[in-house]
Amino acid sequence: MFTPLEVCVGLRYTRAKRRSRFISFISLASMLGIALGVAAVITVVSVMNGFERELRGRILGMAAHATIAGANDNAIKDWRQQASIAEQHPHVIGVAPYVDGQAMVTQGGRVRGVLVRGVQPALEPHVSDVHKHILSGSFEDLKPGQYNVVIGTGLARAIGAKVGAKVTVVAPQARVTPAGVLPRLRRFTVVGLFKVDHGQFDNNLVLMHTRDAAKLFRLPGEVSGIRLKVDDIYAAREVSREVARSLGGLFYVSDWTRHHANLFKALKLEKTVMFVILSLIVAVGAFNIISTLIMVVTDKQADIAILRTLGLTPNRVMRIFIVQGFVIGLIGAAIGAVGGIALALNVETLVPAIESLFDTQFMSADIYYITQVPSELRWSDVYTITGISFVLTVLATIYPAWKAARTHPAQALRYE
Repeated sequence: MFTPLEVCVGLRYTRAKRRSRFISFISLASMLGIALGVAAVITVVSVMNGFERELRGRILGMAAHATIAGANDNAIKDWRQQASIAEQHPHVIGVAPYVDGQAMVTQGGRVRGVLVRGVQPALEPHVSDVHKHILSGSFEDLKPGQYNVVIGTGLARAIGAKVGAKVTVVAPQARVTPAGVLPRLRRFTVVGLFKVDHGQFDNNLVLMHTRDAAKLFRLPGEVSGIRLKVDDIYAAREVSREVARSLGGLFYVSDWTRHHANLFKALKLEKTVMFVILSLIVAVGAFNIISTLIMVVTDKQADIAILRTLGLTPNRVMRIFIVQGFVIGLIGAAIGAVGGIALALNVETLVPAIESLFDTQFMSADIYYITQVPSELRWSDVYTITGISFVLTVLATIYPAWKAARTHPAQALRYE
């Protein structure tokens, strides 16, 4: 398609000339604009990926990948047999029972609505990392019949509780007594505090043994259901449905994508919006290429006319300027990709260095749960961003090249 003549002339027009340094400067500015845009998009998208990874890791460190619960009476009679069947699935790497419920916690006149989760300390590490986030006390002290609880640091601060304190858990169920209808309540002892740096869990979650939770909520069975941990979190929905079918009977199946769908949809939307906004920088660089090539076409009218009189066809003239825009876009996109990759891989080191240099903190621990700037470079994003930027620059060359091909030799050489 492109012969060496078009390539040689196009490359020569790209290089600086003594009498056209301004045009060459505009070409350099276009390259730098495209490079800056590509680097900015790659860096910001990588940081957004890092925040998504951090949030996903913290959420899935406390929440199960998937849950299977009884559909009728909200309880599973023989969870051990069903757990053994679930463990036989090749993609299930952990199973644990659970009890779910809602209640109010009171202590010292302070009341807080909470989510109650019944767990078994010996099996819970198979599906979550709560035992790794214990700040004080012991997770293993959740023993059946002793009515102990482990609560988040945010909840403990809200109700003024600490390890060893007595709290009252009020279940949303009533009991009939000679004195009238009274709510079900039970005194528990706080035996541990956890902190995962996620408000949903630190401020609203209470952990207790499954047997104590089953008694508190008067479940007909031992547990509400079983929680699954799978080897691929993005296949949790399919794996949980396959496990439920293998169990037989009627079950309610859910997974992490359903429980936290709004959060991850919001993150995806924010990532898309940032990509579009920063892509405008690349678009500005592409428009600069249009301006550059139009000025080159105007400056090289005589050269184009001479080439036309020597037998060069309009299509070959058009290819000369396409080569020039191609080179500008290729170099700009390549420099931007290298710079963006370097920034994305080192942003976790550069940000603390800048904070130390200026003695400031971009994300204070008093306000944000995530105080570091995480980054996760995905090569698919690099290929997509670089490819889109390059395509934009190539498209920007079409109009100037077409204008150059319409040059009439007689008119261009009239005043030469």
